[in-house]
Amino acid sequence: MNNCNNSILLPNPITQVASMPYPLYLSLQGKYFVGHSDELEFGNNTNAWAGLINPSCSGVNLHVYVWTVTNSGKYPINVQIWFNSNLPGSPYVSEFVTPSNTALCPLPSPRVDLLQATDVIDKPIEGVNAYIRTAPPDTTIVAEEDGKFIFPPGGSFIVFLSNLENPNEPAKGTVSFGWWEEKI
Repeated sequence: MNNCNNSILLPNPITQVASMPYPLYLSLQGKYFVGHSDELEFGNNTNAWAGLINPSCSGVNLHVYVWTVTNSGKYPINVQIWFNSNLPGSPYVSEFVTPSNTALCPLPSPRVDLLQATDVIDKPIEGVNAYIRTAPPDTTIVAEEDGKFIFPPGGSFIVFLSNLENPNEPAKGTVSFGWWEEKI
């Protein structure tokens, strides 16, 4: 819990210098967020997904900096990256989201939602299946996008998980994200 009486006050305005990593600069401003899904269970002919959803009324552009998938199952899982798709299943909001700078008071809240869904039968429709990766068992794959994937209000960045090689077997994995929000 953030206690504002014990918070560190940072000088304003924050000046970016060439040697300062851009994510640090954004974190100092309270614009950088991190979060992860629950452990998503799927397989047995179902899929799962987690993603960053930029609500149509957010007033920000979403910049994806990094995403990871941890495969904690026994079989390789298929990882599909989808842009701006309509999503299947009954999604719910992840409770595991925080600003990366916890010294600010009050703590900033993200305008972008981290949603997740398990035991999904269908696949995303419309949008773009941008690329596909494989996550081996007991492995975490990481992709640093450095903010180059940009989604306006109404857009989304989805990590869709399936157990293609062994569709009748159970699978599980966790998806994590780092992102920043740019006011428009």
